[in-house]
Amino acid sequence: MEHKVPPVITVIGATGVGKSGFAINLAQKLRAANIRAEIINADSMQLYRGMDIGTAKLPLAQRAGVMHHMLDVLEPNAEATVSAYQKQTGKLIDSLRTAGIAPILVGGSGLYINSVLYRMDFAPHNEEIRAQLESRYASSGIDPLIIELIKRDPTAEKMLDLQNPRRVIRALEVLQITGKTIAAQLPQKPELLRPTRLYGIYEDRAVLVERLAERTSAMWQQGLIDEVAGLLDLGILQSRTASQAIGYAQAIAQLAGELTQSEAIAQTQLLTRKYARRQVSWFKRLHDVTWITSAQSCDERQLHEIGADIAASVNTEI
Repeated sequence: MEHKVPPVITVIGATGVGKSGFAINLAQKLRAANIRAEIINADSMQLYRGMDIGTAKLPLAQRAGVMHHMLDVLEPNAEATVSAYQKQTGKLIDSLRTAGIAPILVGGSGLYINSVLYRMDFAPHNEEIRAQLESRYASSGIDPLIIELIKRDPTAEKMLDLQNPRRVIRALEVLQITGKTIAAQLPQKPELLRPTRLYGIYEDRAVLVERLAERTSAMWQQGLIDEVAGLLDLGILQSRTASQAIGYAQAIAQLAGELTQSEAIAQTQLLTRKYARRQVSWFKRLHDVTWITSAQSCDERQLHEIGADIAASVNTEI
């Protein structure tokens, strides 16, 4: 039987809600219905080779034989950019769909997901403006840049990690080049580029906060410091993106003697909570999302219903 070209299946939600497990279970449901599905990572930090523990990257043994794409595609000293991800992942999705394979886009990096699902054009870079901003950061630190950004773009406080110098500098660079705020750069009326099924997973705030705190402590127990020590040898400090990742920046500071282990863990827990809050705010703006709880994402009946719905869209019974 010939299948229709499958839709793009997208799984979104805050960090720690169970997106990866849900995606794998869903891929297995589709496999049972003779629909091949493969997972595409949409977590910007999981693009990096060797950044495993701190990004909660699923080990190969836990991927249940489901092919994963866009994992370990960058060296630790490289810069991750949304525009490069948009081009590479867009081509990958089209290739999979043409072959009758259902792509399951999974992750919590909102801008990366939006760049693939919707028509988005990114502002160009201006090396002179960027150099001036980086010089200001080097001489005065991040705080004056944060104050300027919030003054010019109040929405930035909810949409950006303001402790990430690269994000702050880029937002100010775009403001100077285009005059547009972060929110203004996003499509006012998002138009999906391809047929898409959006599934969002959410968890009670108090439950998620406790879960994230435990997960952060576990990362140190699992050897995050040793992982980061190895990444230092591979040049992670040369990458403004990788070196500023939550957990990694704190582990680097611990190794440098700037933070104690308890301070590094506490800071990571705080920043992770703030990041999860920003993710929730970001994803709430998306339309046509089927929202389910973390518990429902593990429920066999719920998985069967979602799998049946997707299967029906490609003219296959489940």
